[in-house]
Amino acid sequence: TDFDTKIVAKLRAPELLRAAFDKPSCKGDGVMFSGVTDCFQPLEASLKLTRGCLQVCADYKNPVWIVTKAPLIERDLDVLQQLQRDAFVSVAISIPIWDHELARAIEPGVATPRRRVQAIEKLAKAGIPVGVMVAPIIPAVSDEGVATVLEAAHAAGASFAGYVLLRLPGSVKDVFETRVRAALPLRADKILHRIKETRGGKLYDSRWG
Repeated sequence: TDFDTKIVAKLRAPELLRAAFDKPSCKGDGVMFSGVTDCFQPLEASLKLTRGCLQVCADYKNPVWIVTKAPLIERDLDVLQQLQRDAFVSVAISIPIWDHELARAIEPGVATPRRRVQAIEKLAKAGIPVGVMVAPIIPAVSDEGVATVLEAAHAAGASFAGYVLLRLPGSVKDVFETRVRAALPLRADKILHRIKETRGGKLYDSRWG
């Protein structure tokens, strides 16, 4: 429940990444930024840890994949272009919901869907391979707007798309239900019912597949 108020930062991340690359066992496997949380969340603006790690990857010509919902990534276009030139980089901008009011209710305090599309456009114009990640798809909330997201992203220069169905492991499901009931009280029961329909009557099922 303290997800929005407690941020844990690995302050030596660039240094540790460089040390990992220097090990003889390192095979140059690609590095994925933001598999769970966002590497360009607000604190990154001052700490610049993600930028430091990206620069290390660029120095070692190591492939990089990024998923983010934050336009802050535009700050690091120079490093992304270096990665594109010397190694490999792929960026996916997350846009799970197109409707502005729904997006604000589910993801308060983050960039609007249209602002994220602008980030796609800026990255594409800079020559960065960029796509859209419709994630998470929330049944009865974001599924109806998927086509609109894809059309807007494509028009902005996105060259690929992906999706992930909403995951609610562990205590996350309780936090999600609480927030949905507070933000969308009239739709909450329908949303929760639709989610359960996707997983055999449960809010979440951790089994593979």
